[in-house]
Amino acid sequence: MPCPTYPEIRLALLPGRKMGRIIESVRPCVVHIATEGTLGLAARAYCLKRGIPFTTAFHTKFPEYLHARFGVPPAWTYRAMRWFHGPAASVMVATASIENELKGHGFANLRRWSRGVDTTLFRPRAKDALNLPRPIMLYVGRVAVEKNIEAFLSLARPGSKVVVGDGPQLSLLQRKYADALFLGAKQGEDLARHFAAADVFVFPSLTDTFGLVLLEALASGVPVAAYPVPGPLDVIGTALVGCLDRDLGRAIDVALTRDPAACRAHAEGFSWRACTEQFLANVRPFGCDAVTAGPGPIAPPRDRAARAA
Repeated sequence: MPCPTYPEIRLALLPGRKMGRIIESVRPCVVHIATEGTLGLAARAYCLKRGIPFTTAFHTKFPEYLHARFGVPPAWTYRAMRWFHGPAASVMVATASIENELKGHGFANLRRWSRGVDTTLFRPRAKDALNLPRPIMLYVGRVAVEKNIEAFLSLARPGSKVVVGDGPQLSLLQRKYADALFLGAKQGEDLARHFAAADVFVFPSLTDTFGLVLLEALASGVPVAAYPVPGPLDVIGTALVGCLDRDLGRAIDVALTRDPAACRAHAEGFSWRACTEQFLANVRPFGCDAVTAGPGPIAPPRDRAARAA
């Protein structure tokens, strides 16, 4: 069924029995639960019932999202999140900032798992995908209130503001900001060409735990303008590949002066191999001796059920 207020996200109804069959079909020594939705709840319940160790990941600051959308006190949601992640053998987080925040909220068993970017797909290209007045300021991501996109769109600036993505706030922002160009969701080569066509990537979010789009922009040779908050602080920090400033307009001005080659070089430090090896190191203590992070390719899943698991 569609997620309430967010129909692009589909929620599985009562997936427990099917989830159990999928897990049994691969006989795992450990299960990784990617998120806290209905699938995650079903996998958690099965693992606890059968005594299978599992790890989880904290990808999304749902307490802050629910507070922004519905006014739910974050303390209530963090209590539920601690309940969900509490039995996990480890809770994987992307950055030191988020790890410190979660420690403050009473989370334990935290381990680091960074992110990687496809530097083959996202790379510097010709800037002809967008024929607009420059500088072109680009946002890519969900178009939702928690992304704080209005902080970007409300800036009075020369050039062109471009939004790539879909979400529940799209129609409202289209009506309110007629000077911006809304291109909808894009994928693959088309998405990569639009990244590379921009002059600066604007990331106005205050609640992301990492922001993979930051790496995709940098890999495309595009500097980043963002607030000095977790995510941008961890990906960019003091590197001269963008600017973090509480004044987003000033951040854009400074970011536009950064060297595209330096942006690309910075992104190349976030490889998929390093990301994979870090994940495997987090699950290996739970009996996964057959899993290796060596130089050979990781074997593909045996069948569809394994891929689903």
